[in-house]
Amino acid sequence: MSNPSQLFLLADHIKLSLLERQRAISLKLEPNSQDGEISRSLESLRDGIESLDTQIARLGENDDPTTTDLRDQKISLKQQLDGLTSQFYGTNNSSSGSTLKTPNDSSLADDFARASSMSTTLKHPTPQHPISKSVRFTDTLTATAEEEDPNRKALLHPYRDTPSPPTLNHSTLSNPDIHAHHSLIMQEQDDQLDRLGESIGRQHELSIQIGDELEGHIALLDEVDGHVDRHASRLENAKKRLGKFRRSAGESRSLMTIIGLIIVLVILIVILK
Repeated sequence: MSNPSQLFLLADHIKLSLLERQRAISLKLEPNSQDGEISRSLESLRDGIESLDTQIARLGENDDPTTTDLRDQKISLKQQLDGLTSQFYGTNNSSSGSTLKTPNDSSLADDFARASSMSTTLKHPTPQHPISKSVRFTDTLTATAEEEDPNRKALLHPYRDTPSPPTLNHSTLSNPDIHAHHSLIMQEQDDQLDRLGESIGRQHELSIQIGDELEGHIALLDEVDGHVDRHASRLENAKKRLGKFRRSAGESRSLMTIIGLIIVLVILIVILK
């Protein structure tokens, strides 16, 4: 992807994804589902900028007048990439924050405004009404409802086909417990590696068997090829013999015709006398 307009659209897509990620963090949800996509998009943007460098160098050699505009667009994209990368990896600064909320395409201004306002509201909630007894009563009812319905909290988390295992709170564990936990994890990893090694061994044996079968098929094909060559030589010899027989038959027919004419001539001579 070396088209600057496509790269600017990709940068806007990354910005919206980062704003959604901030919103998920504000809701205390797990944003890991988008981290892989954001990381791949950042890599694609970086590759596109590198392609622009190559294109700029090629146009500069030909003294193309569009080189200056393309270089300015590349500088803008590089600045946005640095800001988005710092936002994604947690090294935030004022310039990266302004980059995140500024779209390249003016048609996306409303989407950026909604996403930015949602993120700001979720990060710094302001009460719309003064604290009163009714508010405390509502909180009590909410807590009671959560106690009666233990699945209520689960509704606030994103659905996944393969839910992640529950995280372990290390603050409540002693050093021996933590050591035992890590030992258990290492043992599980060793077991997985053992199973993986066994699977690789079985695949190696299967590959050897497949190789032996292929060698057997190759030998059979070579044998069939030899039979075909022998039959072809036999057919060629038969064709030659048929040619000789045809020529000899033609010569014999001419001889018989001559003999027949001589006999007829002798008979006519005898009759005429």
